[in-house]
Amino acid sequence: MSLYNAQISAGSLMLPESRRIARLLLTHPDRKMWTAAIEHDNVLQKKSPATARRQAELIRKRLDTLDETGWTLIAEGEHEVALQTLLAAAIKHSRLLADFIRDVVAGHLRRLETKLSPQDWDAFFAECIQRDPGIAELAASTQAKLLEVILRILVEAKFLASRRSLRLTPPLLHPDVQRYLRARSDAAVLAAMELKQ
Repeated sequence: MSLYNAQISAGSLMLPESRRIARLLLTHPDRKMWTAAIEHDNVLQKKSPATARRQAELIRKRLDTLDETGWTLIAEGEHEVALQTLLAAAIKHSRLLADFIRDVVAGHLRRLETKLSPQDWDAFFAECIQRDPGIAELAASTQAKLLEVILRILVEAKFLASRRSLRLTPPLLHPDVQRYLRARSDAAVLAAMELKQ
């Protein structure tokens, strides 16, 4: 099985949409109810059913890495709590995102560097190819999209000031999110989010 996949390219954290999907998951919908909510009721408020399906599938895969408590934090938690819980789910779902945060973002902070550079992605992706040669086959456009989405996630999660400046601004992890991850024994995710690895 591949270590990495390109699923993350389907979207960034998408907090408003993720809140809606979390609320839907808390009702334990069967397949028919899920399809009705996404395609007929258009809970994600997308212009096309195909876009709604694609984004809903990505969000659900992320949220499936959590439990009902996590879904509730996303659905009902204050903005910061929901966003950080969603980032935890994205890290659990995407090894590529997790490794970028651990290897690149945390590495820069350890070296007291305040900004990412455009070259960081190339070096990181070359290391990923060493771990999983299969991703070398990804088209250049897909690689560019992966970088774009990862940077957007880091901006949304307040780890970067902006995609233009690439200045590191990592937030403190909210105590509710820390408690949740500790209760689930998600030490690796907690360490990644606290940039301790």
